[in-house]
Amino acid sequence: MKPFTGSFTQQEALDDAVIAAATEILRSGRLHRYNSGPGELSKASELEQAYAAYQGARYCLACASGGYAMAIALRAAGLGQGETVLTNGFTLAPVPGAIAAAGGKALLVEITEDLVIDLEDLDRKAATSGARFLLLSNMRGHLADMERLVAIVTKHDLILIEDCAHTMGAAWNGRKSGSFGLAGCFSTQTYKHLNSGEGGLLTSDDPEFMARAIILSGSYMLYERHGAAPSADVFERIRLETPNMSGRMDNLRAAVLLPQLARLEDSIERWNERYRAVEQALAGADGVALPGRAAAERYVGSSIQFRLPGISPALASAFVAANKALGVELKWFGAAEPVAFTSNHHSWRYVDPQALPETDRILSSLFDMRLPLTFSVEDCRHIGSIIAHCAAEIGAPA
Repeated sequence: MKPFTGSFTQQEALDDAVIAAATEILRSGRLHRYNSGPGELSKASELEQAYAAYQGARYCLACASGGYAMAIALRAAGLGQGETVLTNGFTLAPVPGAIAAAGGKALLVEITEDLVIDLEDLDRKAATSGARFLLLSNMRGHLADMERLVAIVTKHDLILIEDCAHTMGAAWNGRKSGSFGLAGCFSTQTYKHLNSGEGGLLTSDDPEFMARAIILSGSYMLYERHGAAPSADVFERIRLETPNMSGRMDNLRAAVLLPQLARLEDSIERWNERYRAVEQALAGADGVALPGRAAAERYVGSSIQFRLPGISPALASAFVAANKALGVELKWFGAAEPVAFTSNHHSWRYVDPQALPETDRILSSLFDMRLPLTFSVEDCRHIGSIIAHCAAEIGAPA
């Protein structure tokens, strides 16, 4: 088997339009988010307007990170100290981290073999916990049945905040991810769908919620300079009672993001071509199980996940090593210790230990791989053939 020689951590170079936008801000010296002239929108405000339009939301706040967007959303929604927040048992550490940062306590919900939140377990835990909040993680770009989920949210009067770090541009039955509840939280960290190194976006249609979030983000009472904010009268009731927790995005990162947003739809199609190439290579591989994708789901395939059901920890480690020897970098969510960005709920020691037998069973055989746009479609076919070869070589359980 011919090894693959590409890099799984090298993103696409930023183009001349992005470089020109960044250079213009650097030459002006006006990096701060409120450094704008009379009647002029800052780049941060321009980005907020543009992303609100893309998302179909009334309001948008550009943030320092996706994790900050989640934490500030929970605070703006009224999370109390020590209050319970429901969230997926399978997610990345910034999600329970945001709950902890906002003063909440995470109550973890089981997942299904399709890597989405288990709606039956959600229904049970919403009924028995008294929780008011659901921070839904659309982990690795997989969307649950959003109509069923919203019915559960409505039934239990939950406040729904969506973590859309991996679903920017995704949709369920034509409705954008991030628009099903009070707020949507997005990431512009390098390995997400827009790249500003670090950054985030918070969207909502609720004026009082967004006014609180803007004040919390450090508006210094300059909220009228925002591009996609509620009217000034909404702020009057809350502006002096809401603390400043500075975390709005700066103009340099906003300038870098605006040209990327303009071509996001093209990037989504390119990711999905690469996703389908790997998916096709794995679809017939012995012992490999792919998560299901509903017809209602419009996904963004910037990464791919698959399971080798029944695999032992020793064989899982050997499988990762065999792929690495052929140039393919996989992450295994069943590992006892966290590796780089990958961890599971047993490693989040700031979260009360919880029994999640189904989630643990699924994660024990779950593998994950990035699909950067630096890869060609042919590269992805090659990568898929390597994974299938290594699964056959280790004798993955059928």
